[in-house]
Amino acid sequence: MLFLRLLATSVSLVAAARQASQNACQYLDSTFADITVMPKDAAYSALSTENWSATAWGKPTCVVQPRSTADVQKIVSRLTQQRVRFAIRSGGHLPSPLGANTNDGVLIDLSTLNTKVYDAKSSTVKIGSGQKWDGVYKYLDQYNVTVVGGRVVDVGVGGLILGSGLSYLSDLHGMACDNVVNFEIVIADGSVVNANATSNQDLFKALKGGANNFGVVTSFTIRTYPIHDVWGGIRMYAHEQLPALYRALATYQANDRKDPYANLMLQPFGTNQTLGAILNMVYLKPDASPAAFKPFLDVPSVADFTKFQTLYELLSAASQPPLPRWDWHTTSFKPSRAIYEKINSIIDTAPEVTKLSKLTGGTLVLGFQPISASLVQAGLDRGGNVLGHDKVDQTWLVLDGGWFNEKDDKKAHELVAAIMEKIEKETKKANAYIRYQFMNDASWDQPVIDHYGTNNVRFLRQVRRKYDPSMVFKKLVTGGFKLSD
Repeated sequence: MLFLRLLATSVSLVAAARQASQNACQYLDSTFADITVMPKDAAYSALSTENWSATAWGKPTCVVQPRSTADVQKIVSRLTQQRVRFAIRSGGHLPSPLGANTNDGVLIDLSTLNTKVYDAKSSTVKIGSGQKWDGVYKYLDQYNVTVVGGRVVDVGVGGLILGSGLSYLSDLHGMACDNVVNFEIVIADGSVVNANATSNQDLFKALKGGANNFGVVTSFTIRTYPIHDVWGGIRMYAHEQLPALYRALATYQANDRKDPYANLMLQPFGTNQTLGAILNMVYLKPDASPAAFKPFLDVPSVADFTKFQTLYELLSAASQPPLPRWDWHTTSFKPSRAIYEKINSIIDTAPEVTKLSKLTGGTLVLGFQPISASLVQAGLDRGGNVLGHDKVDQTWLVLDGGWFNEKDDKKAHELVAAIMEKIEKETKKANAYIRYQFMNDASWDQPVIDHYGTNNVRFLRQVRRKYDPSMVFKKLVTGGFKLSD
């Protein structure tokens, strides 16, 4: 009898939430008719499935596209007062289910907040949170400057920065979030707050990795840097070269005086025996084949697309993989040749890799991202963040799992998680494990913010109590990586 009562209560709450959402959308459609898209409208299908991975698609009750900060204020105020669930989407690159979308709720699509204003005097640019990095880089290219931003141009500005944001400029200048000088944010009561080094300093720090837990950021003012012409691109390697590439990676990271202008990402394929790996190299000066990359340049490649080009051209060459469904998992560890050899062995022998490959379109790609202690110091030099980075050289590893059919979602997620669990078991055994989880590469069920460390989590909770005492962005905005209670 108790179970039936609980079930009836649950059904009633769901029905009430759905009705509240429908009422809110009717209000938005009448008050903001020109920026509200209902399911009957022609644009609805494209907007509800705009996220690059189908795992993140949803069926919102309606989609609203604010054109100004004032619009966001009115929308957030109404939804908060009526206790209506909503989601926030900048670029929609996060593949997590409903990470930036919703079912039976309002989707606030920020794509029309697309401001771009460069100020040469202060060497900053103000960017609307609906921008994607392609538009930002292309705009700044005319001024021969760039920003610490995404390595894939189709990624949204908002999600990347609020998740911290790794860049090819990070060894020099820290994470993307470290380079924000002002966040303009609409908090739960509908008011606009500017968070910077002199105003609302606690919120300013919390937003550097705090995701969507505090409000809707409408714009970012960020530093620019005079970097334009670079050398780099992609080299491709055969499968039999993987051991040599892992040795090269260990050698590259063992350099005590690592060149901060040199950055790379090594992507071996776990389920492809034809092509072994892709190496993305970027040197932030127009110098060919710099010494920092020698360990890799000594390994024979099957194709070499490195050349002199602008940074924007280099970044624009990256393409999205063709599979429709994706899931990411992330971990961090201190690098060594032994650790890389162990990871290579795991990928070669783990039955989970074979099982993943047998799914329709089943694919596993590893992403090794070398992180230097200078990146951590650069963040500290700019006021600090809440990420809890250890000031040591390290590697951030991401496992990208891809597949074709929706019916395989659960299985694919579990297989990739199991592979990551085996890798973490080995890094812990070698005393190389680092607790940090990089939000922009994390899966939906990884407790990213809890891995920032006890003091940072406590600080974030204090900031939430101050700016969102009713926990609107925890209870009503359920998608994304949430701060625990």
